[in-house]
Amino acid sequence: MNAPSITTTSSDVSATRGRIDWAAALKDSAKAALVMFGLSIPLLAYRTDQSGADLLLDPRWDLVAILCPIIFALRLAIHAFTATRAYRKAVPSPRQATEVVHAEPSAFQKVSRFGIPFFLGVALAFPFIVYVVQGGLNESRYWIDLGILILTYVMLGWGLNIVVGLAGLLDLGYVAFYAVGAYSYALLSTTFGWSFWICLPLAGILAAFWGIILGFPVLRLRGDYLAIVTLAFGEIIRLVLINWVELTNGGAGIASIPRATFFGIPFNSDEDGFAALFGLEYSPMHRIVFLYYLILILALLTNFVTMRLRRLPVGRAWEALREDEIACRSLGINTRNTKLTAFSIGAMFGGFAGSFFAVRQGFISPESFNFLESAIILAIVVMGGMGSQIGVAIAAIVLVGGPEILRNLTFLQAVFGEGFDPNEYRLLLFGAGMVAMMVWRPRGLISERQPSVILKERKAISGSLVKEGHG
Repeated sequence: MNAPSITTTSSDVSATRGRIDWAAALKDSAKAALVMFGLSIPLLAYRTDQSGADLLLDPRWDLVAILCPIIFALRLAIHAFTATRAYRKAVPSPRQATEVVHAEPSAFQKVSRFGIPFFLGVALAFPFIVYVVQGGLNESRYWIDLGILILTYVMLGWGLNIVVGLAGLLDLGYVAFYAVGAYSYALLSTTFGWSFWICLPLAGILAAFWGIILGFPVLRLRGDYLAIVTLAFGEIIRLVLINWVELTNGGAGIASIPRATFFGIPFNSDEDGFAALFGLEYSPMHRIVFLYYLILILALLTNFVTMRLRRLPVGRAWEALREDEIACRSLGINTRNTKLTAFSIGAMFGGFAGSFFAVRQGFISPESFNFLESAIILAIVVMGGMGSQIGVAIAAIVLVGGPEILRNLTFLQAVFGEGFDPNEYRLLLFGAGMVAMMVWRPRGLISERQPSVILKERKAISGSLVKEGHG
């Protein structure tokens, strides 16, 4: 029988003593700053400006001189954080040997009973709040449009959360179902003249049908292979939309898509319009506010159905499949039907969101459904915490609303110069945010949730007590 090793590395000793190896930390931080300097030369050091037929290079070395020390300081801060965390893990608490082991409710679980109704109230009153703050409907157009965009991604995130967060199936082609729903409504409404309320369920059914079609070839795949196949499926759908010109009009897209009505009442200035019927002064903003509440209802419907399904046998089968497929089969669960239901139901909500996107934009083209959309939706699910509904909603607000806020940070031009556009760095900030999530919150913003099944009494489940950390 081999005796345990009594040798320790320098990192273990430093962790036990609670000290930072400053020489190694400074060396690594200097390397990170040097890499940043090297990348800045082709990317940030010069900016191209066109003056007539001439292309000029505008040097921006002052920006490089600011960013390199920032990277050095951030890398050093990461070393300090990791050393502190390693020390806490290496040195047990004095009460660890005597304290009772149980799952205490987290701060989120204590606040959620009040926070969720609060956020729901804010979502319901958002148009009225913006109206009061901005001083009119027309002045609040930008913020209501932003709310519609955020709610659309919240709905898409909740739909993908069924596939990725609950069933554990990595889907990189979710935008394909989004495209199927959008083109289903556009083609049915423009060809047959059907209303939005008839095309909406049909778009969801068609998207669910394509979800089942995708599910059959990937029944035996998992992990990276599943991700590759779903990614290929999304690209195939986009290429079909581009090349099937007779049906989809190719890259030119479909324009003049009929708008949604208030159950048959159009939003126009005619005598039979919405404003005349309710005795209001006509405003184009009536339709925008209606679209906001429409996507809010669709998103809440997605959340309600997901929460109800999670408590049913099919929802518990999804979670069992996520944790261990082999153990899931040993329990007699039909993994084929479980995967197909996850793909089809998640695709159905993607089709609903696509139908709304088409009626809101009035124009769709294949360029609106590229891989970047799938990456953003997947990032929302992963960042929010797989399996967490409220976490997905918060992540959608951060990832979708955050870049829009950058457009309004004009005061930064006084620091970095008049030519500085904060919106150009949204992808850089997005990448930095994801790296920070991997370091500080690897399981997502919210890695804890209430149990799906309650025996006798409700008890909190800590993320540290579950293998995957989300449930």
